[in-house]
Amino acid sequence: MPLEGEIVILREEQPEDMPLLTALRNDLETQAWSKTLPPDYTDTMHMKRFQDREYSHDPLEGRFIMIARASGEFVGSISYTGLKPRWSATIGLMLEKKFWGTGLAFDAQETLLKFLFMELGLRVIRLFTNSGNPRAVGLAEKAGFKIAARQRQAIFKNGEVFDNLIMDLLREEYFSHHPQLVDNLPPLS
Repeated sequence: MPLEGEIVILREEQPEDMPLLTALRNDLETQAWSKTLPPDYTDTMHMKRFQDREYSHDPLEGRFIMIARASGEFVGSISYTGLKPRWSATIGLMLEKKFWGTGLAFDAQETLLKFLFMELGLRVIRLFTNSGNPRAVGLAEKAGFKIAARQRQAIFKNGEVFDNLIMDLLREEYFSHHPQLVDNLPPLS
């Protein structure tokens, strides 16, 4: 069942998506955070990951294709991994460069966050990025994420040194940003 945002639809990955995902993962501009440079992902690698997940019955991750509502175009991928039920997960997002600045990434992020907090009842969502990726940092901060940890000078890319950032968003912070939503879980304390 797809997750529907205002301008984006998130649907589960399908085998026919693997070439699009491979191209996105191998794009140096969209993969500013990657420590695997140059990227060398293949369709076969993506298909193996897809098949392993499809037959595992392990609900600790969800991988979605982002589709623009207006055009039906593939715009990117968003996922959650490392799910600790009723506690936490880590999200990640990749967006085709031609869709940067369109609001699609923000809508996809908001749609996934709503699902994770409202439907799965999580307490904290984390993401990883770096100080050399101001678009990712800004997108996270717009949703209320805060820097939880900084590994200084952890990434060397294109002759520059950047900090690795771990950002997180707590449940109560999410609901304070969304007063129209009702948090039905009791507080921890």
